[in-house]
Amino acid sequence: MIVGLGNPGRKYDNTRHNIGFWVVDKIAEQLNIKIDKKQAKALVQTTFWDDKKILLVKPQTYMNLSGQSVMQLINFYQDQVENFIIIHDDLDLQVGQLRFKSGGGTGGHNGLKSIVQYTNSQEFDRLKIGISKPEYHDVVDYVLTPFTKEEKETMDLGVKRAVEGLKVWMDSGIEKAMNNFN
Repeated sequence: MIVGLGNPGRKYDNTRHNIGFWVVDKIAEQLNIKIDKKQAKALVQTTFWDDKKILLVKPQTYMNLSGQSVMQLINFYQDQVENFIIIHDDLDLQVGQLRFKSGGGTGGHNGLKSIVQYTNSQEFDRLKIGISKPEYHDVVDYVLTPFTKEEKETMDLGVKRAVEGLKVWMDSGIEKAMNNFN
């Protein structure tokens, strides 16, 4: 299960907080599928990536309630917490920088807080994608702003690398993804 975090609705499409959606959409684009099935308060699609069956997920609960959707999907598919990865924005990384991680805290990210609350675990894989820290803006407002033109170009490359990294994660595990992409 590959879960990209973001907020539903067109007004959030190009915002920093929706980078998880961008990555899941890029995977769907490469696989020539649409993520349009509604299930467990999310848009989902089951498909094959090479020889592996995957579930692409875009929770539609808004960021702060992402755990509701993730937990419902885990229950429905009888997956263990270790069998999924969460893709999310990270203020502490430069725009487009990747960091794969296994387990750990939430770093103040409300989407992760919700997932930890609902799954009662921090032991899941994550792919953090840098959005940089705001210089003069309130963080809440900042994560809901679009990237500048230059940042968007950098982020597009980051999304491409994220998809490559997720393929490595899927085929060889989190350690190999960390070694190759962090």
